[in-house]
Amino acid sequence: MTQAAASMERSSTALPTMWTGLPRWAVTAVLAVLTLVGVPTGIALTGGSVTVYGAVPLAETLAILVMLRRRWPLVTLLASVAAVTAMRGAGLVEGGWVWPATVLFAHAVMIGRIGWAVGIGAVVLAYAASWEWAVLGYSPNLVVGRVGGEVFWLALVVTIGVAYRNRRGWQQELAARVAQSAYERELDARRRRAEERVRIARELHDLVSHTLAVVGVHLNVALDTLESAPDEARDALQLAQDVRGKAMADLRALVDVLRDGSAPTIESPAAQLDGLAILIEQVRAAGIDVELQETGDRSAVPAPVALASYRIVQEALTNTVRHAGATRAVVALCYEQARVTVTVTDNGTCAKVGWTATTSDIDLPKISGPAGEPGNADSAGHGIAGMRERVNALGGSLRAGPAAESGFTVHASIPVTG
Repeated sequence: MTQAAASMERSSTALPTMWTGLPRWAVTAVLAVLTLVGVPTGIALTGGSVTVYGAVPLAETLAILVMLRRRWPLVTLLASVAAVTAMRGAGLVEGGWVWPATVLFAHAVMIGRIGWAVGIGAVVLAYAASWEWAVLGYSPNLVVGRVGGEVFWLALVVTIGVAYRNRRGWQQELAARVAQSAYERELDARRRRAEERVRIARELHDLVSHTLAVVGVHLNVALDTLESAPDEARDALQLAQDVRGKAMADLRALVDVLRDGSAPTIESPAAQLDGLAILIEQVRAAGIDVELQETGDRSAVPAPVALASYRIVQEALTNTVRHAGATRAVVALCYEQARVTVTVTDNGTCAKVGWTATTSDIDLPKISGPAGEPGNADSAGHGIAGMRERVNALGGSLRAGPAAESGFTVHASIPVTG
């Protein structure tokens, strides 16, 4: 049996478990008890007599075979029809050829042995017709009536078993597709995280290089003015110390991000909040009146949070220009001690459509980064999904949707620490 067939067999035998919520051994016990009680009851209802030499031992035999059906499905099915045929041939049981072994026929169908179940049933019913006509002397009409009912019962059992098996197969295929889709999404997420981590390595190098260059300039100033202008030298050294302190804070933030396994894009220090003025002017040149509102001290914002805030504004304004049909936009940034809040609102009529696209769908060369970097997919992420991933990686939250009255609003809240 192939692995797929074995999987189908295992899932098919789980039908009673799905219905009752019981473990397999309990389901088997319930079916055995039902067979033990149902066979004598069925014989009595069809006009036969229930005796300790006929119906009772037959019921006990079939109940034992039901308990062994998972280990030997075909053997137990053959043994069950042989027991029923022997009891009928000996005159110890007066009714039933197929229905006493219903559980075993249904089990064979559900595990994929449909041909065996139909073939064994057909042989038994052909023997039953010849026996009742030739041995018992029943009329053809009576034989057709008695055996026809058994034929209908067998067809019903096979039909229900096949329908259930097909349904289980469809469910398994659907579950496999869902699992494959989730696996592919996970692979894509891992690939993007790996790409971002490689980008962080490059950006970390840029950050360190920039910091060392700035510190070097101030140290040279201090060295040149140490004797002639001690106060100026002291100021230069203090500035170098301040730059070094901020760089260390940024480096710690980067290392914390890497340790957490997340990978927000941390680009050069130039591509941060200092570039908002240039970005706003570029959007105004595109014909949109942009108002910039800032509250608090931006200098205390760490580099990862600063860049994420800048990118959110860049993404929002890019989509406003390309998709919103807006004439006005308001960019509000609130720098608090614990968090930075970014809100971008426009008065467009179709901004929502713009956010269904990713930044890779946007070609707006007029809106670039503060150091001349283009605001395309490579630098700005992957649209609203990319922004949400970036903000979530920093422990914040992002919402984007229609504004209360008209237009579109993007709101992000990013914690400064943790």
